[in-house]
Amino acid sequence: MAERNSGLSVPPSVRGVDRNLDTSSHAAAIDVRNMNFYYGEHQVLFDISLMVPERSVTALIGPSGCGKSTFLRTLNRMNDLVEGTRCTGECLVEGQNIMDPAVDVVLLRKHVGMVFQKSTPFPKSIFDNVAYGPRVAGEKNRSVLADLVESCLRKAALWEEVRDRLHTSAMALSGGQQQRLCIARTLATNPRIILMDEPASALDPASTDRIENLIGELCANYTIVIVTHNMQQASRVSHQTAFFFKGHLVECGPTMQIFTSPSEKQTEDYITGRFG
Repeated sequence: MAERNSGLSVPPSVRGVDRNLDTSSHAAAIDVRNMNFYYGEHQVLFDISLMVPERSVTALIGPSGCGKSTFLRTLNRMNDLVEGTRCTGECLVEGQNIMDPAVDVVLLRKHVGMVFQKSTPFPKSIFDNVAYGPRVAGEKNRSVLADLVESCLRKAALWEEVRDRLHTSAMALSGGQQQRLCIARTLATNPRIILMDEPASALDPASTDRIENLIGELCANYTIVIVTHNMQQASRVSHQTAFFFKGHLVECGPTMQIFTSPSEKQTEDYITGRFG
């Protein structure tokens, strides 16, 4: 298909994200096959099949209510916490079908961490927020915890801002700092995959820029799946983009292809703002 003039100015990618990266040689971190999802009798996802390459960023886009956040939450079975939900099909995470009833969901959520739209720091100190997961897992050595907290805060680009106040309340941090703290807390459980549900939607432009650059740095070592309503953010931070509409996966492909030469007119209409 010839490249269309989509009407969207595609911004440069953030630091660390090469949108021309060929991920076809990357192993599948997540491989969803023929997934259907129901709230009671109401079906909200229809026959979704999607492969997420390891050490890459996949953006999920689509209008409100299209199923992208529901889909994201199937990837670590967070929807199990909602009474009356049901999911069929397969979701292979590093080769294991996580839909198997025998799967330990606590262990699954340790390896598939999640960062929510609204920052959710615990009403504890900065140090205790990051150390919480390792402590729950049984780590009690103070020196080990101190090293881990510093490492995770550095990875979350927050260490230099908080190193002198680790034992003060996390609730005193700014919104952007709280979100990066939540990312550090997620990293402390040593996940291999990080799910992000509109992690910058409530933040100011400067904080959003920090979060986007952080995503670009983290994808060298982690697989990231991000839901975003911001088209330019999706184009900046991701290697591949998946467009959802009314519970269906309309199209998925390399981000530059989706934003400059989509295969489906519905995708082009959404990206250019004709609906949504």
